[in-house]
Amino acid sequence: MELKQVLTDIARAIVDNPDAVNVVETVDGDDVELVLTVAEGDTGMVIGRHGRIAKAIRQVMKAAANTCGKHVTVEIK
Repeated sequence: MELKQVLTDIARAIVDNPDAVNVVETVDGDDVELVLTVAEGDTGMVIGRHGRIAKAIRQVMKAAANTCGKHVTVEIK
């Protein structure tokens, strides 16, 4: 499973400007770090009220990474 693509698809479904979504992946063994960058006006949509959407995105990504036997961290910029 391609974790980078999963995060990209989730983010593009949420934001108003899906072309500005960018995900940078850094792999170190079983640890995967994903850095999500969106347009400045879409940052609030990805984070949500009190960080609820960001937390939900991280939970979905951890579940997806679990199926691959990896550990993922998601950072939103």
